[in-house]
Amino acid sequence: MLAISNKCRRYIMVLACTLLAACSSVPQLENNVATPIVPVPENNQELGVFSAYNDPWEGFNRRMYYFNAKADEYVLLPIVDGYKAITPDVVETGLSNFFNNLAEISTFINSVLQFKFSVAGETFGRFFVNSTIGMVGLLDVATPLGLVEQNEDFGQTLGFWGVGAGPYLVLPLLGPSSLRDATGLAFDSFADQQVLDIFGMTAEQELYLSLVNSIDARARLPFRYYASGSAFEYEYLKLLYKKYREIQVAR
Repeated sequence: MLAISNKCRRYIMVLACTLLAACSSVPQLENNVATPIVPVPENNQELGVFSAYNDPWEGFNRRMYYFNAKADEYVLLPIVDGYKAITPDVVETGLSNFFNNLAEISTFINSVLQFKFSVAGETFGRFFVNSTIGMVGLLDVATPLGLVEQNEDFGQTLGFWGVGAGPYLVLPLLGPSSLRDATGLAFDSFADQQVLDIFGMTAEQELYLSLVNSIDARARLPFRYYASGSAFEYEYLKLLYKKYREIQVAR
Protein backbone atom coordinates (compact mmCIF):
# COMPACT_ATOMS: atom_id res chain seq x y z
CA MET A 1 0.00 0.00 0.00
CA LEU A 2 2.90 2.36 0.59
CA ALA A 3 3.56 2.30 -3.16
CA ILE A 4 0.30 4.19 -3.63
CA SER A 5 2.03 7.51 -2.95
CA ASN A 6 4.44 6.99 -5.86
CA LYS A 7 1.59 5.84 -8.05
CA CYS A 8 -0.53 8.86 -7.21
CA ARG A 9 2.22 11.35 -8.03
CA ARG A 10 1.90 10.44 -11.70
CA TYR A 11 -1.52 12.12 -11.75
CA ILE A 12 0.21 15.50 -11.44
CA MET A 13 1.13 15.26 -15.13
CA VAL A 14 -2.52 15.83 -16.04
CA LEU A 15 -2.13 19.48 -15.09
CA ALA A 16 -0.39 19.98 -18.42
CA CYS A 17 -3.11 18.24 -20.43
CA THR A 18 -4.60 21.40 -21.83
CA LEU A 19 -1.28 22.17 -23.51
CA LEU A 20 -1.84 19.17 -25.78
CA ALA A 21 -5.29 20.15 -26.96
CA ALA A 22 -4.08 21.29 -30.35
CA CYS A 23 -2.20 18.04 -30.94
CA SER A 24 -5.38 16.10 -31.63
CA SER A 25 -6.65 18.33 -34.40
CA VAL A 26 -5.92 18.00 -38.10
CA PRO A 27 -5.51 21.16 -40.18
CA GLN A 28 -7.81 21.60 -43.17
CA LEU A 29 -5.96 22.12 -46.45
CA GLU A 30 -7.07 24.82 -48.90
CA ASN A 31 -8.04 23.77 -52.41
CA ASN A 32 -5.07 25.52 -54.07
CA VAL A 33 -2.27 24.14 -51.89
CA ALA A 34 0.46 21.91 -53.31
CA THR A 35 0.11 18.17 -52.98
CA PRO A 36 2.08 16.98 -49.93
CA ILE A 37 5.29 15.10 -50.70
CA VAL A 38 4.49 12.65 -47.91
CA PRO A 39 1.10 10.98 -48.53
CA VAL A 40 -1.54 12.13 -46.04
CA PRO A 41 -3.66 9.26 -44.63
CA GLU A 42 -7.31 9.51 -45.54
CA ASN A 43 -8.22 8.49 -41.98
CA ASN A 44 -7.61 11.67 -39.98
CA GLN A 45 -7.38 9.71 -36.75
CA GLU A 46 -4.06 8.32 -37.96
CA LEU A 47 -2.68 11.86 -37.70
CA GLY A 48 -3.85 12.47 -34.14
CA VAL A 49 -1.88 11.73 -31.00
CA PHE A 50 -4.92 10.07 -29.42
CA SER A 51 -4.57 7.09 -31.72
CA ALA A 52 -0.92 6.53 -30.79
CA TYR A 53 -1.76 4.08 -28.01
CA ASN A 54 -3.98 1.07 -28.24
CA ASP A 55 -6.85 0.96 -25.76
CA PRO A 56 -8.56 -2.42 -26.24
CA TRP A 57 -10.27 -2.19 -22.84
CA GLU A 58 -11.62 1.31 -23.45
CA GLY A 59 -15.18 0.43 -22.44
CA PHE A 60 -14.07 -0.89 -19.06
CA ASN A 61 -11.53 1.90 -18.62
CA ARG A 62 -14.05 4.67 -19.26
CA ARG A 63 -16.51 3.18 -16.79
CA MET A 64 -13.77 2.83 -14.21
CA TYR A 65 -12.67 6.42 -14.85
CA TYR A 66 -16.23 7.59 -14.14
CA PHE A 67 -16.39 5.40 -11.02
CA ASN A 68 -13.11 6.85 -9.78
CA ALA A 69 -14.38 10.39 -10.37
CA LYS A 70 -17.51 9.77 -8.30
CA ALA A 71 -15.62 7.92 -5.56
CA ASP A 72 -13.16 10.79 -5.43
CA GLU A 73 -15.91 13.40 -5.24
CA TYR A 74 -18.16 11.75 -2.67
CA VAL A 75 -15.72 9.67 -0.56
CA LEU A 76 -12.04 10.47 -0.91
CA LEU A 77 -12.09 14.26 -1.10
CA PRO A 78 -14.47 14.66 1.88
CA ILE A 79 -12.13 12.43 3.91
CA VAL A 80 -9.15 14.49 2.74
CA ASP A 81 -10.91 17.73 3.68
CA GLY A 82 -11.59 16.38 7.16
CA TYR A 83 -8.01 15.18 7.48
CA LYS A 84 -6.61 18.58 6.52
CA ALA A 85 -9.04 20.37 8.82
CA ILE A 86 -8.05 18.47 11.97
CA THR A 87 -4.36 17.87 11.22
CA PRO A 88 -1.85 20.67 11.89
CA ASP A 89 0.35 21.56 8.92
CA VAL A 90 3.51 20.50 10.75
CA VAL A 91 1.99 17.05 11.38
CA GLU A 92 0.91 16.73 7.73
CA THR A 93 4.43 17.56 6.59
CA GLY A 94 5.96 15.10 9.04
CA LEU A 95 3.67 12.29 7.90
CA SER A 96 4.39 13.01 4.23
CA ASN A 97 8.12 12.92 4.94
CA PHE A 98 7.74 9.66 6.87
CA PHE A 99 5.88 7.89 4.06
CA ASN A 100 8.27 9.24 1.43
CA ASN A 101 11.17 7.91 3.48
CA LEU A 102 9.65 4.42 3.60
CA ALA A 103 9.14 4.56 -0.18
CA GLU A 104 12.90 5.01 -0.58
CA ILE A 105 13.30 1.27 0.14
CA SER A 106 11.32 0.29 -2.94
CA THR A 107 13.19 2.86 -5.02
CA PHE A 108 16.51 1.46 -3.80
CA ILE A 109 15.57 -2.13 -4.69
CA ASN A 110 14.37 -1.21 -8.17
CA SER A 111 17.41 0.97 -8.82
CA VAL A 112 19.68 -1.99 -8.09
CA LEU A 113 17.59 -4.26 -10.33
CA GLN A 114 18.06 -1.73 -13.15
CA PHE A 115 21.82 -1.36 -12.48
CA LYS A 116 21.30 2.32 -11.65
CA PHE A 117 23.88 2.23 -8.91
CA SER A 118 24.31 6.00 -8.66
CA VAL A 119 20.56 6.34 -8.08
CA ALA A 120 20.66 3.47 -5.58
CA GLY A 121 23.54 5.12 -3.72
CA GLU A 122 21.80 8.47 -3.52
CA THR A 123 18.55 6.81 -2.42
CA PHE A 124 20.36 4.85 0.28
CA GLY A 125 22.00 8.07 1.45
CA ARG A 126 18.62 9.79 1.68
CA PHE A 127 17.12 6.91 3.63
CA PHE A 128 20.05 6.72 6.06
CA VAL A 129 20.17 10.47 6.72
CA ASN A 130 16.42 10.91 7.08
CA SER A 131 16.04 7.78 9.22
CA THR A 132 18.70 8.96 11.67
CA ILE A 133 19.10 12.73 11.76
CA GLY A 134 15.59 13.16 10.38
CA MET A 135 14.01 11.14 13.20
CA VAL A 136 12.77 8.07 11.27
CA GLY A 137 11.91 10.26 8.30
CA LEU A 138 9.68 12.82 9.97
CA LEU A 139 12.14 15.49 8.83
CA ASP A 140 13.55 15.70 5.31
CA VAL A 141 17.16 16.48 6.08
CA ALA A 142 18.55 14.86 2.92
CA THR A 143 17.11 17.27 0.35
CA PRO A 144 18.84 20.39 1.76
CA LEU A 145 22.06 18.35 1.76
CA GLY A 146 21.75 17.86 -2.00
CA LEU A 147 20.47 14.27 -1.98
CA VAL A 148 17.68 14.42 -4.58
CA GLU A 149 14.61 12.22 -4.20
CA GLN A 150 14.38 9.56 -6.92
CA ASN A 151 11.43 7.53 -8.18
CA GLU A 152 11.91 3.97 -9.37
CA ASP A 153 9.26 1.25 -9.27
CA PHE A 154 8.95 -2.34 -10.46
CA GLY A 155 6.96 -1.28 -13.50
CA GLN A 156 10.01 0.69 -14.61
CA THR A 157 12.21 -2.28 -13.79
CA LEU A 158 10.12 -4.53 -16.04
CA GLY A 159 10.34 -1.90 -18.78
CA PHE A 160 14.11 -1.74 -18.33
CA TRP A 161 14.31 -5.49 -19.00
CA GLY A 162 12.25 -5.18 -22.17
CA VAL A 163 8.73 -5.94 -20.94
CA GLY A 164 6.22 -3.95 -22.97
CA ALA A 165 3.67 -1.74 -21.26
CA GLY A 166 0.74 -3.76 -22.56
CA PRO A 167 -2.82 -2.41 -22.77
CA TYR A 168 -3.77 0.79 -21.01
CA LEU A 169 -5.65 0.08 -17.78
CA VAL A 170 -7.55 2.31 -15.36
CA LEU A 171 -7.35 0.82 -11.87
CA PRO A 172 -10.05 1.29 -9.22
CA LEU A 173 -9.23 4.40 -7.15
CA LEU A 174 -5.59 4.39 -8.31
CA GLY A 175 -6.33 5.59 -11.84
CA PRO A 176 -4.09 5.38 -14.95
CA SER A 177 -1.90 2.32 -15.31
CA SER A 178 -1.07 -0.46 -17.75
CA LEU A 179 -0.94 -4.23 -17.57
CA ARG A 180 2.82 -4.07 -16.87
CA ASP A 181 2.58 -1.27 -14.32
CA ALA A 182 -0.29 -2.94 -12.47
CA THR A 183 1.87 -6.04 -12.12
CA GLY A 184 4.74 -3.88 -10.91
CA LEU A 185 2.47 -2.20 -8.38
CA ALA A 186 1.60 -5.58 -6.89
CA PHE A 187 5.32 -6.38 -6.49
CA ASP A 188 6.06 -3.00 -4.89
CA SER A 189 3.13 -3.43 -2.49
CA PHE A 190 4.48 -6.85 -1.49
CA ALA A 191 7.94 -5.36 -0.88
CA ASP A 192 6.43 -2.60 1.25
CA GLN A 193 4.53 -5.23 3.24
CA GLN A 194 7.78 -7.00 4.04
CA VAL A 195 9.20 -3.74 5.36
CA LEU A 196 6.23 -3.29 7.69
CA ASP A 197 6.65 -6.88 8.91
CA ILE A 198 10.23 -6.09 9.87
CA PHE A 199 8.94 -3.36 12.16
CA GLY A 200 6.84 -5.95 13.99
CA MET A 201 3.58 -4.09 13.48
CA THR A 202 0.24 -5.78 14.03
CA ALA A 203 -2.25 -6.21 11.19
CA GLU A 204 -4.42 -3.42 12.63
CA GLN A 205 -1.46 -1.05 12.86
CA GLU A 206 -0.40 -1.84 9.29
CA LEU A 207 -3.93 -1.20 8.05
CA TYR A 208 -4.14 2.12 9.90
CA LEU A 209 -0.74 3.19 8.57
CA SER A 210 -1.72 2.29 5.00
CA LEU A 211 -4.98 4.21 5.28
CA VAL A 212 -3.22 7.31 6.60
CA ASN A 213 -0.65 6.99 3.81
CA SER A 214 -3.40 6.84 1.17
CA ILE A 215 -5.20 9.86 2.63
CA ASP A 216 -1.95 11.81 2.84
CA ALA A 217 -1.07 10.95 -0.76
CA ARG A 218 -4.47 12.16 -2.02
CA ALA A 219 -4.19 15.31 0.09
CA ARG A 220 -0.92 16.19 -1.66
CA LEU A 221 -2.32 15.58 -5.12
CA PRO A 222 -3.83 18.68 -6.80
CA PHE A 223 -5.59 16.74 -9.58
CA ARG A 224 -9.39 16.94 -9.70
CA TYR A 225 -11.51 14.88 -12.08
CA TYR A 226 -13.17 16.85 -14.90
CA ALA A 227 -11.57 20.08 -13.69
CA SER A 228 -10.02 20.61 -17.13
CA GLY A 229 -13.45 21.28 -18.63
CA SER A 230 -12.45 19.29 -21.70
CA ALA A 231 -14.61 16.60 -23.27
CA PHE A 232 -11.39 14.74 -24.05
CA GLU A 233 -9.99 14.57 -20.50
CA TYR A 234 -9.88 10.76 -20.57
CA GLU A 235 -7.81 10.80 -23.76
CA TYR A 236 -5.47 13.52 -22.47
CA LEU A 237 -4.78 11.67 -19.25
CA LYS A 238 -4.12 8.42 -21.11
CA LEU A 239 -1.70 10.14 -23.47
CA LEU A 240 0.16 11.94 -20.70
CA TYR A 241 0.43 8.84 -18.57
CA LYS A 242 1.78 6.69 -21.39
CA LYS A 243 4.29 9.35 -22.46
CA TYR A 244 5.39 9.96 -18.89
CA ARG A 245 6.02 6.27 -18.29
CA GLU A 246 7.98 5.98 -21.52
CA ILE A 247 10.23 8.78 -20.32
CA GLN A 248 10.66 7.18 -16.90
CA VAL A 249 11.63 3.81 -18.38
CA ALA A 250 14.00 5.36 -20.94
CA ARG A 251 15.96 7.60 -18.56
